Amino acid sequence: MPLVISLLAVIVLVVIALAGTGSLGLQYLFGVIFPYAALATFLIGLVYRVITWARSPVPFHIPTICGQQKSHSWIKHSKLESPYTTLGVIGRMALEIFFFRSLFRNTKVDLKKGPRLVYGSEKYLWMAGMAFHYSFLIILLRHLRFFAEPVPFFVTALQTLDGFFQIWLPIIYITDGLILAALLFLLFRRLYDVKLRYLSMAGDYFPLFLLLGIAITGYLMRYTTAKADLVEVKELAMGLLSFRPVIPAGLDSVFYLHIFLVSVLIAYFPFSKLLHMAGVFMSPTRNLANNSRAKRHINPWNYDVKVHTYEEYEDEFRDVMKAAGMPVEKE
Repeated sequence: MPLVISLLAVIVLVVIALAGTGSLGLQYLFGVIFPYAALATFLIGLVYRVITWARSPVPFHIPTICGQQKSHSWIKHSKLESPYTTLGVIGRMALEIFFFRSLFRNTKVDLKKGPRLVYGSEKYLWMAGMAFHYSFLIILLRHLRFFAEPVPFFVTALQTLDGFFQIWLPIIYITDGLILAALLFLLFRRLYDVKLRYLSMAGDYFPLFLLLGIAITGYLMRYTTAKADLVEVKELAMGLLSFRPVIPAGLDSVFYLHIFLVSVLIAYFPFSKLLHMAGVFMSPTRNLANNSRAKRHINPWNYDVKVHTYEEYEDEFRDVMKAAGMPVEKE
């Protein structure tokens, strides 16, 4: 059911965009109003979520580590897997952000006949995650050519590297194929794995279908007859950036469908699991140094509590303790 609901939701979005920019002629709504509204929703939602996370107390020192903690000088400790200093935390965070270190170390568990538990590697998931995220990043950077004049040198360099093989005309970018393959793998994995399919909700399928829709419409505009005029696309993009939007006459419904799906993704981003992009920086299991042996961490929720020390306890019950034959410190 979550799969069907998510797929139908994306299909409805596609129909709305095609009908709105086709027979109804609502190009200004889909090309200007929706992008601005989506960006405002994204910024407000992102700031709200980050502030909410930042204001949440962390009552316990809970770094999740998988290496030897720093202790005696003759015991070698793991500086990145169990960071002791701020520099070590920065290094660990860099591995997590740029190389998905925790996902690389992830394993899968299967129950075989016997019964017996079998642990195996999950490197295909890590590879798909790396392929998707870096392809998505490069595609976003490539799109900066529509929002800057002159085009930044690094954007031109990325386009050259991405189209290194110079296959077909127009040139097929490597990241275009990688992102589609990665998305299809992630979708197939959720459908193929019974346990994962049981745990998956609409919030897991909807972003995948939405990203697939964005990728497919992008392919249609670049590699098929539904091509968009790059000059007109840049005219619209520069107008949006300067807050003087102009709707070019030559852009068809496929382009506005692409823009609409991107706008939905941007607006949906702060309220979905996709916000792990910002959440990884706020996670106390990742951003704290593992220095509990050297520094005392006090719970900020602690309040003054009247305690009954042993000395007070013995003064109160000394006679009873002696009568029962229990040892006392003071006679």
